[in-house]
Amino acid sequence: MQPIDVLKEASRQVYENVKSLAGTKAAGSDHGIGAGGDISRKIDIVAEKTVLDYLKKTGFECTVLGEECGRVELSEKPKGFVIMDAIDGSANAVRGMPFFCCSLAFATKNRLRSVSAGVVTDLSSGDMYWATKGKGAYCNQKKIHVHKEKPVYKIVGVNISGAKPKLMRRLQPIFENSNHSRHLGANALEVAFFARGLMDVYIDLREKIRVTDMAAGYIIAREAGGIILDQNLKPLDSDLSYETRLSFIAAANNEILKEMSSQLKMKPYR
Repeated sequence: MQPIDVLKEASRQVYENVKSLAGTKAAGSDHGIGAGGDISRKIDIVAEKTVLDYLKKTGFECTVLGEECGRVELSEKPKGFVIMDAIDGSANAVRGMPFFCCSLAFATKNRLRSVSAGVVTDLSSGDMYWATKGKGAYCNQKKIHVHKEKPVYKIVGVNISGAKPKLMRRLQPIFENSNHSRHLGANALEVAFFARGLMDVYIDLREKIRVTDMAAGYIIAREAGGIILDQNLKPLDSDLSYETRLSFIAAANNEILKEMSSQLKMKPYR
């Protein structure tokens, strides 16, 4: 099986196993601190176990990097890395707010830029966003693209969860100049929405996002024609370490990138 097929089936099984759990009292039960440093909830554990069990069953030779389980070696000679955030948007999932997802990606090397396949599944609707390198991005069976035309309403996604006052002051021009800002609580799914053309730009400058949150959305957005840069306006890249934290801006085109980066006083790295 090709990596994309493995990721799609694992993600589908997660959807089947958690769709009736979200929003229940059991979903939020405390299972200790995960490898990523956050409290693992039952719904996180169920989702991760689903992926790991499937990978083991199929004999997929890889190293898994998971938000809760940490690093799991599934082969002595792995062909690459499966980067997993089995539940992105855990707070939404526990409360039953219908905006959370499963994010799975495959990378051939220990770099974000080596991601060659990614799947983000909306665990409320079952919609599956996916991409393979050089072959475009899709929502279910329909090819998707970022929004290239001048929008009727410009929609700006901004992650401000836990943002410090200094960053909030820096972001103020975004809120002042846009009547349509959004923060929905699951980065991977928000980036997928951006790739689908439902947002024109998505910004997260908190230096908090892990690679597990970004890997699948990264390739989906790129394959959909999006521009994804770091806080220095360089092509987004990093290692796949748990300790690494990312900031980024994803824009549909150079015009909106220039507009947003000017408002944020983002300066290219020299």
